[in-house]
Amino acid sequence: MVAAVAAAARIGVGLEGTPCQELAARVGRPAAVVTGLAVFCIAACFQFSNNLGVLASLEPLATISPGAKVAVLVGLNVCLAACLFGFRRLYLPLEKLMMVMVGLMLIGFAANLWFARPDFSMAARGLVPQIPEELGNNVLPRVVEGSDGNRSIFDPWLVVQGLIATTFSIAGAFYQAYLAKEKGWTTKQLGAGLVDSTIGTAVLIGISMVIMATSASVLSGRIAPAELRTAADVARQLEPLFGPAAKWLFCLGIFAGAISSFLVNSMIGGTMLADGLGFEAALDSRATKIGTTLVMAIGMTVALGTSPESRVPLIIFAQAMTVLGGPLLAVALIYLLRSAHADGRVPAPSWMVWLLALGAIVVFALAVRTAFRLALNY
Repeated sequence: MVAAVAAAARIGVGLEGTPCQELAARVGRPAAVVTGLAVFCIAACFQFSNNLGVLASLEPLATISPGAKVAVLVGLNVCLAACLFGFRRLYLPLEKLMMVMVGLMLIGFAANLWFARPDFSMAARGLVPQIPEELGNNVLPRVVEGSDGNRSIFDPWLVVQGLIATTFSIAGAFYQAYLAKEKGWTTKQLGAGLVDSTIGTAVLIGISMVIMATSASVLSGRIAPAELRTAADVARQLEPLFGPAAKWLFCLGIFAGAISSFLVNSMIGGTMLADGLGFEAALDSRATKIGTTLVMAIGMTVALGTSPESRVPLIIFAQAMTVLGGPLLAVALIYLLRSAHADGRVPAPSWMVWLLALGAIVVFALAVRTAFRLALNY
């Protein structure tokens, strides 16, 4: 992730145009359109989970009626859309908001970890790669038949794949090229940018590790995983040990995580759509704001208007778009980095190229697994 973010920053500094403008000029407009649409579809499909995350953070605190859910999500989306069109130089307030949200996540989840008092020697042992016995050598998903005769898809690595995909976000890294241009970076800022990307990735991984260490300390052996269906279930399990404060801290972390992804995910989709279609892709451009609002509207509509069962086709479609979009973005990132290097504007260090290539292999492997799982559905 560090290599991908740093590479995208070099693309933003080293090439004259935006990523999709460069793809259109060097490969052709269809390549730019497909890239932009793929990222837009992924962002739009998964935006509904950010809406559900906001509701999940409130459910442990109070009973929310269907009408209140509509009011909360409509109010939040309208407020963010108003801010989107109301602010000039949007990057500055957005950056401050993200810093506040990340700070709230750190406070919420770090406080939970302090209450949990985990066994750090056990946590350190968990850093040694090993395959749990229950997974065995089953690398690919497979169809299993239950005692009732119904067939279902069993994928023992699905949780691991989800953890990798959410931590190593190639679309999020790709977006750094746009942010570098938005901030007016030159080659002088690339060193500081590498430090920023390293710290940002370390914080992201650190929060994930804190959450896993807390859950391992508090939940493992005390409750069956199948009983943890919602954020409210998790919060209730923390309360006997931590007291009422745990529920509030846990919900604070969930809320901050949902909000921080809420606008950024939408802006990635909106910016890439505008750029892919040939419109101005600056954060303050009307095309970007319209695309961002469209992502938010789709996510809100799906979250409010569909049942969990009817969301399955959307999730499958989003997975299918990931199969296309992930490898496509990885290839585009490497191609544009090499182009900036060949133009002589921003030479790419060999370690960055090799790490980015390794990341591309991971993205392709995840895409193959996802494609295989989708094929089993049919």
